[in-house]
Amino acid sequence: MLNMDFRERLVIDTQAANWVQSPSKGVKRKPLEREAKESGHTTSIVEYAPGSKFDTHPHPLGEEILVLEGVFSDENGDYPAGTYLRNPPGSSHAPFSRDGCVILVKLNQFNADDRLEVRIDTKVQPWLDGLGNLKVMPLHDFEHEHVALVKWPKGERFQAHRHFGGEEIFVVSGEFIDEQGRYPKGHWIRSPHMSAHTPYVEQETIIWVKTGHLPLKSHG
Repeated sequence: MLNMDFRERLVIDTQAANWVQSPSKGVKRKPLEREAKESGHTTSIVEYAPGSKFDTHPHPLGEEILVLEGVFSDENGDYPAGTYLRNPPGSSHAPFSRDGCVILVKLNQFNADDRLEVRIDTKVQPWLDGLGNLKVMPLHDFEHEHVALVKWPKGERFQAHRHFGGEEIFVVSGEFIDEQGRYPKGHWIRSPHMSAHTPYVEQETIIWVKTGHLPLKSHG
């Protein structure tokens, strides 16, 4: 078990974290939360060296990926940096990277009824107007779970708010800030059910954010 008490707030600077070798040669990862070593609820940063691959494997409760660097591939296509992917429960694939890539990947965290396959190139997907001066790019919604990219213009402040079902943030660019700290690019933040904060930025910042999805108690 690693970081599986969902009542706790977590902040991890993924750029400073150490790489751990995966079972597949040339593939390293930085585990952020993990229920079991090679199965169960898992969130990681994963790096594929050029020419590395994973054997075909299933996703019993889904797989969610944000490509951060390079080009991630499988037998169904090539996915450059900025691509958001969802492989539904029961799917399988054999991923690889010809020239290397880095991805944020979440395994076995879907509702069993969430069957939608998603492929979004966020570099070309339009931004929508959000609250205040925020720009929002919706990526996926299912029941209480909402996933989006949010673009914060320089100097933007947001109202104080609570997170029903928790909130998870990955800072894609810039620096996200709230009363508890400053979070430059590469930081991962998990805030528990009914936690609260008042976020703001001093420079243009893009975050990947997921809300409403966290269990209300720890695993195990």
